Parts: sequence; structure tokens; C-alpha cells
Amino acid sequence: MYLHFADFAGIVTSPVLLFKCQATFSAPGLFQMPTSDHATASLPDDPALLRIEGPIATIRLNRPAAFNSIDLSIARKLEQLGAEVEANEDIRVLVIEGEGRAFCAGGDLQTIGAAAAADNIAPVVGELLKHYHAFIETVRRMPKIVLSSVHGSAAGAGMGLAFVADLCIAADDARFTPAYAKIGVSPDGGSTVGMVGTVGTRRALQIFLAEDSFSAQQAHDWGLVARVVPAAELKAATRKFAERLAQNPPAAIGSTKSLVYQAALTPTKQQLDAEEEKIIDCMQSEEFRVAVKKFTSKGK
Repeated sequence: MYLHFADFAGIVTSPVLLFKCQATFSAPGLFQMPTSDHATASLPDDPALLRIEGPIATIRLNRPAAFNSIDLSIARKLEQLGAEVEANEDIRVLVIEGEGRAFCAGGDLQTIGAAAAADNIAPVVGELLKHYHAFIETVRRMPKIVLSSVHGSAAGAGMGLAFVADLCIAADDARFTPAYAKIGVSPDGGSTVGMVGTVGTRRALQIFLAEDSFSAQQAHDWGLVARVVPAAELKAATRKFAERLAQNPPAAIGSTKSLVYQAALTPTKQQLDAEEEKIIDCMQSEEFRVAVKKFTSKGK
């Protein structure tokens, strides 16, 4: 189940505070996408927004009053926007970030609590997960690098979203909160998908069952976060990181991502065959021809 349960560095999740939470980074029209065959303009009040700038796309979770908690509306929107990004061959990097004071507080307990009270958990949560898990599958499958940019709190499925991305950059004051076991449930939303392979079985059990929350620096030490930066520099550092990743040719990005994710589960001979197939495909690209010509012409 999704969890709207977090440390929030001292912020108590209450209706009053949810009402008072301000969207500090919003700007009217900022996330209007350019017209293209693969693009649909995001409206300012959509639960998730899409911006495309050259080879870099940004999806911003846009429910700041609810700390970007996941309900059915945002799950459906993420599924839609993820499909658009995947289909756009000009995009090389997707950044996922949150509007307001938190990255993502996990699941919307208003929705889940109402379903529990009505003894209607299975269909309500099942429908929500159908759309949200479709988005997670797209994130892992798309031949683009997905970079989560985390500030404030990432709790429950929000923590899972941060780490199911291919790479994560975090502000130094970011906090990650597993939250699941405390309310008697198991992880969801890609939490085990994105974390177990990185930290290992024992560390994953520790995180999910024995950690109330942990810092960005701890996450970096465990290999979950690639870079930790001062909070005031997160946006600029995220952009710089995304631009560096986008310098790689599309064929190299897609093939490398595919090979890395399948390596742990693939027999050696099958993995070597896959490496051979993909490197030959990459070598037939114009980017490779230009790079080799430039390298071989040095010193002549």
C-alpha cells in the first residue's frame, strides 16, 4: 500500500499543515511543453507536469498541499506522461522531482483510509497500483536514463520512486522513510525493485524493518544516491548532472541500461551474447562513426 507517512524533518502530516503547505516553486506556464508528435501540454493544476527541454524531460509531481502523495489521479497522469517520454526518441534523460516542500510522501492515506473504512481496499488499491506500477515499469524499461532529484521527505512509495529511478541526486537535508512496517504492511511501489539489487538482502531487511528514517548521506554511503548536494544547489546540480548524462548517444544509453539491469539474472553466455548484439547495434550509429573518426585522426 502507498503510505502518506513520513518524518518530514519535524513536519507533522495534518490537515492544517497540508492546507498551509505552499507551492514554493510553481510558475504559471512553466511546464508548457512544446508542440510535437509525442507531446501534450501540461496544465498548471495537473497532478503531475511534464517539461521537455532538448534531450532532457522533467516530470514534476504536483500535489504540494498533500506533499505529492500518490492518489489515483497522479498515478494515471504519471502513466500517461511516462508513456509520452518513452515514445519521444529525442529525449535521452528523464528527471523526476517534486513540487513544494517534499519529493513524495508516499500513498495518499485519505484515499486508502476511506477505502479501509468502506471495506473496499482490494479494488481501490488495486486500481491505483495498476496505473502506478505501469509507470514504474515504463521507468525501468525506457531506453533513457531516469534521474530522481530528491528534496525534503521521500517516504513509503515516495522512497521507492526515488530509488527505482536509474540514478538519484539528493539535497543534503533530504530524509528517506521506509514507513511500511510501522503500520503493518509490506513495501510496494517499486521499493524492493529499486533497492534490493543495490544494497543487498540484509541491508534491505534492515532498511525496511529497522530504520525509522535515514539521511541522504547514509543513502549515498549505501549506494542508493549518486550525489549529495547542498539543498540550495539541488536544482542547478540536477540540471548539470542531467546535461552530463544527456551527452551520451541514445544507443549507448539504452543498451547500457538494458545490459546492466539484466546482468544479475542472466547466465554468463547469454549475457555475453547480449553484449555482442548491443555493441554491434551501437557501432552502426552515426555517433559512433563520428567518435571513432575523431579518435583515430588524433596524432596524424
